[in-house]
Amino acid sequence: MEGAQEHDVLKWLRQAAGEGVSDIFIGAGRHITFKKSGEILPQDTENLRPEEAQRLITGLYELANRPMERFFETGDDDFPVTVPGLARFRVNTYRQRSTMAAIIRVVLFNIPNYNDLQIPEGVMKISEETRGLVLVTGPAGGGKTTTLACVIDAINNTRNCHIITLEDPIEFLHRDNKSLVSQREISTDTDSYTIALRACLRQAPDIILLGEMRDHETIKTAMTAAETGHLVISTLHTVGAANTIDRIIDIFPPEQQQQIRVQLSMVLRMVVTQKLVPNIMNKSMPVFEIMRVNNAISNLIREGKTHQIDNVIQTSAAEGMISMDGYILNLFRNGDISSETALRSAINTDMMRKQLGI
Repeated sequence: MEGAQEHDVLKWLRQAAGEGVSDIFIGAGRHITFKKSGEILPQDTENLRPEEAQRLITGLYELANRPMERFFETGDDDFPVTVPGLARFRVNTYRQRSTMAAIIRVVLFNIPNYNDLQIPEGVMKISEETRGLVLVTGPAGGGKTTTLACVIDAINNTRNCHIITLEDPIEFLHRDNKSLVSQREISTDTDSYTIALRACLRQAPDIILLGEMRDHETIKTAMTAAETGHLVISTLHTVGAANTIDRIIDIFPPEQQQQIRVQLSMVLRMVVTQKLVPNIMNKSMPVFEIMRVNNAISNLIREGKTHQIDNVIQTSAAEGMISMDGYILNLFRNGDISSETALRSAINTDMMRKQLGI
């Protein structure tokens, strides 16, 4: 590609990757803006005119060698951009006030070391599971994709198996190591999660990474795969194990919900919830809730008593479980986060206030 489009957009991509930026925001009527360590940082530019925003975004499509028909038809699009020797970028384009806008997530080529990201061993134990359903949940932008990339990398480095990932879009690239890794991108390699998951069961997988469980058909197929000896790892935009289980069950019609409770109680192995909070250096760090399904939790799921799951988590530290608030409190006591951050990030603010002595 030639001309100002490449120069303009590559300039910002290179600057963002070099400065450790997590996201780039492009939109008419505003500065080009970076997000770094959770902080919004407008760059020293003029507010973009609509034609300037369109030129930059068109440059992204050209870098990706991707037609713009989907954006023009729907007003939204997702796609990756790879700049050799620099980084990969996950691009979301959208229309706002009849102008083009984009948010670009910066994804470095190398899969990061989980220790550097402060992901605990309890979360990495996902890689030791051999069958069943494991869910990593939390709000958008909470680091779920990166955590899953670390888990898949750990499996790839230690086990001899076939891993199939279904992603929208692909962010981290996994090279075959001890495992074979097949990565499929929704809308590029296959039409939908449901179609890809059904086909996946005929592709001799041992482990299936399902980028997101979006509807009851996908969830039903995922649970069937987990029942038949596969390890299925997926995500939901929920906070907390109890909320996650309720969300899955509530997706199904009332007459099917008891059957789903029984099925879920048998196949579910772990639910990890994570989100990002600022540490004392004002850099993002993850906090987690870890629930491992034991007999007590399995019975609560089957009997529809999910509201009691939090109590089991709080009393099962010996089994590797920890509540979100317990994790946050430990970080405060270790001097990693401030009392203000602990209180602001807590699920039960009243209890956290008592724990902090405020």
